[in-house]
Amino acid sequence: MDLEVSPALTIPASELGWRFSRSSGPGGQHVNTSDSRVELFWNVAESAALDDDQRMLLLTRLGRRLVAGVITVSASERRSQLRNREIALAKLADLVAAGLAPDAAPRRPTKPTRGSGRRHLAAKQQRSATKRQRQRPSAE
Repeated sequence: MDLEVSPALTIPASELGWRFSRSSGPGGQHVNTSDSRVELFWNVAESAALDDDQRMLLLTRLGRRLVAGVITVSASERRSQLRNREIALAKLADLVAAGLAPDAAPRRPTKPTRGSGRRHLAAKQQRSATKRQRQRPSAE
C-alpha cells in the first residue's frame, strides 16, 4: 500500500512504519481491548523516494516535527484501526505535500488609489461634521 503524495512522488510501503496502541475516547468497553490508535512514521533523512533537493527542503521545512530525521503522525479519531490508518496516511501525505510545495509569490506593496483616498477623507469630514453637530452650542 504505497502512499502517493503527488504524481511525482510516491512513498513505498516498505519505508513506512506502523505502531498501534490503545486509544482513549469513545468506544465503551471495546476501547479497553482493541489497539485502534495508529502511529505512522517515515524516515525522511534516509528515504530512497526523495532526491537530495526534496530531502533538504523537507528537513528544513518540517524540522520542528522531525525527531532524528523521522516524521511521526498519529490518528485516533475513529474507533476502527483501519479508518485511523487511512487518516494517518492522509495526514502524512498532506504534511509532505505542504513541505514540498513551492513558496508563495511575494506580496507586491500597493498604494491606495487617488479616488479611494479622496473618498476616505470625505467620509472622515462627514463623520466630523456629524459629531460637531451633536455638541452643545457655545455660550457666545
